[in-house]
Amino acid sequence: MKNITYTKTGDQGQTSLIGGLRVAKYDNRVEAYGTVDELSAFIGVLYDQEGVTTEMRKVLDTIQNKLFTIESHFALDENSEGKKMIPVLAADDVAFLEREIDAMNEQLPELKSFVIPGGNLKASHAHVCRTVCRRAERQGWRLTAQHPVDMLDLKYLNRLSDYFFVLSRFFVYLDKNNENNWESIK
Repeated sequence: MKNITYTKTGDQGQTSLIGGLRVAKYDNRVEAYGTVDELSAFIGVLYDQEGVTTEMRKVLDTIQNKLFTIESHFALDENSEGKKMIPVLAADDVAFLEREIDAMNEQLPELKSFVIPGGNLKASHAHVCRTVCRRAERQGWRLTAQHPVDMLDLKYLNRLSDYFFVLSRFFVYLDKNNENNWESIK
């Protein structure tokens, strides 16, 4: 099998959804799955940071696999027969994130202020993941105005952004750094 990197089929500003339907590259579905793909790429950057443990990498692997499922859902032509072959998320996937959040939160000091992103490189990357995840969720909600979207996908993205927020705090805690808390002007 040849490795073909380019097909030239997108040179006129269109791309194919799963199922073959051609749409504009700025279609809401493309924006949604492209943002999830961007999130997965940033998770890869976080994954490769020094100090990310084997256990954390296992969680990030699981997350990236679930994100590929969500990407597939967003990229699917709803009239396609390919729908039958794409896996779905389960309620336990969201519960998994909640368990991970709870386990980290048990070790963290009480949150008393908004946290300004930073603290160390790992925490900063986790904040980037959080913000891209929020954008992916917004794109998913925008998509619901025109196309069927599995609400569990959106719930997963919502919880995932919470996970990255707590993970960023956890990285700061593990490195014994201080969080940069927002001090409102009085």
